[in-house]
Amino acid sequence: MSAIAAYYGGKSILITGATGFMGKVLVEKLFRTSPDLKVIYILVRPKAGQSLQQRVSQMINCKLFEKAKEICPNIFEKIRPIYADLTKPDLGISKEDLEELLDHTNIIFHCAATVRFDDSLRHALQLNVIATQQLLLMASQMPKLEVFIHFSTAYANCNLKHIDEVIYPCSVEPKKLIDSVEWLDDSIIEEITPKLIENRPNTYTYTKALGEMVVYQESGNLNIAIIRPSIVGASWQEPFPGWVDNLNGPSGLIIATGKGFLRAIKATPRAVADVVPVDLVINLTLAVGWHTAVHRPKSILIYHCTSGSLNPCSWIDLGFQVLATFEKAPLEKAFRRPKADFTTNSFSTYLWNTISHMAPAVIYDFYLRLTGRKPRMAKLMNRMLKTISMLEYFINHSWEWSTYNTEMLMSQLSNEDQKLFNFDVRHLNWLEYTENYCIGVKKYLLKEDMAGIPAAKKHLRMLRNIYYLFNTVVFLIIWRFFIARSQMARNIWYFVMKGSQKNHCTVPRSTKTRRPINSGGETDENLPKDRGLVQGSSCLTSDTGFPLARFRQSTSI
Repeated sequence: MSAIAAYYGGKSILITGATGFMGKVLVEKLFRTSPDLKVIYILVRPKAGQSLQQRVSQMINCKLFEKAKEICPNIFEKIRPIYADLTKPDLGISKEDLEELLDHTNIIFHCAATVRFDDSLRHALQLNVIATQQLLLMASQMPKLEVFIHFSTAYANCNLKHIDEVIYPCSVEPKKLIDSVEWLDDSIIEEITPKLIENRPNTYTYTKALGEMVVYQESGNLNIAIIRPSIVGASWQEPFPGWVDNLNGPSGLIIATGKGFLRAIKATPRAVADVVPVDLVINLTLAVGWHTAVHRPKSILIYHCTSGSLNPCSWIDLGFQVLATFEKAPLEKAFRRPKADFTTNSFSTYLWNTISHMAPAVIYDFYLRLTGRKPRMAKLMNRMLKTISMLEYFINHSWEWSTYNTEMLMSQLSNEDQKLFNFDVRHLNWLEYTENYCIGVKKYLLKEDMAGIPAAKKHLRMLRNIYYLFNTVVFLIIWRFFIARSQMARNIWYFVMKGSQKNHCTVPRSTKTRRPINSGGETDENLPKDRGLVQGSSCLTSDTGFPLARFRQSTSI
């Protein structure tokens, strides 16, 4: 029997961020491999018009949990939702719920975080640092707690080229920054943010690095490990290939490309696209939880879950594979035909954004106005370009992550655990994975029926014809403008037409043979000139010299 699966049996597990992308896959894997676990506590903030139970039901009643519900039929009874708000003191948990958590929790998986790249420093600090600090304080009061697993990101130290499995200090102590933010105005915080984050691209990566420092400083006697995944993508194998339910990571780029919105992007084509499937991340997480609880390392161990060091794939290769997939299974109602070009400097990027992104959007909005509809494409395109600009940092750089701890853990697993909790990215086939990823985006994220592929292909053919027609009209308009204003253009047009006339009308002559005879016995030399026959040629012409018919019949009746 699997040692990892057996360990989680009978345990009470607390998961933050359980309703998120990775949180759902973590919950599903636990129920599928350890159906005899005792209970999973999930911290949930109810949405407007939805109770906690309704949110849990919505989460469980999706395709992701079909296999888990077959293995664990009483899955609803083993999920205990608890109201929480990470922006409030004590995480907004009631006194009764807090007592239950303190008395029964054995394992904590801290997945909750804000992943918005444009978040303010105050809000990112609250969710990624202060909430972590409060959860650690809560964990220190749990007598039955065996392990605390903290989710960070491989890009927490993206200001470095080579990143080891260690915690790097930040220039500002987290406690001092937290104290300062409490009394500083938002305008002042916004002004000092670029100086604080230093060479990092956004507040997300900065606050995740601060969060790691808080974990290190507040760990006390807790048994803690940190997981650092890179760009988390759709599932590779479990519970089935291609499952994805959010626009984060490559999913948004795939949709924008497949729909024809994104036609060019500023990127280093040969930079490594360090994407890692979500099921590999979760398998590593559960293996780390087991290893940390059973072997109790003397210090906090960090585990990198990345692909670039072991099985690299470049952005240009990934882009070609995405386009090849959408040739076979296109998305429905595409705006333009899928195409992707890479630009390498700011000027060409601006030029492409103007010509290939904004110009078609403005033209389409003009069409919407003419048909009495509200224009929306230019606004949508602006939002997309803004989002893409925030991703440019990550698709123009490559990093080297050491994976010593991850490989060490892999070597310590039994053969059964290596199969059941596989996180070896070296076996990943990128071509197959990318194809499943695109199909998964189509089926599970956009909710498109695969039966609609023929109609989608027909739509792309229509877009292709419109593209050719539009380009032809534009060319003729521009050429007509030059002919009207340029003598050189008129001369070129004259020679082209004259050459065309010669190619289409001239045929070999023979003075002795093939003399057409008319009904009156006349040869072609005796024919009247007004019959339109050019002597020595069997091609009828008009007064302008353009051919009217290819060949005259050799005999007349």
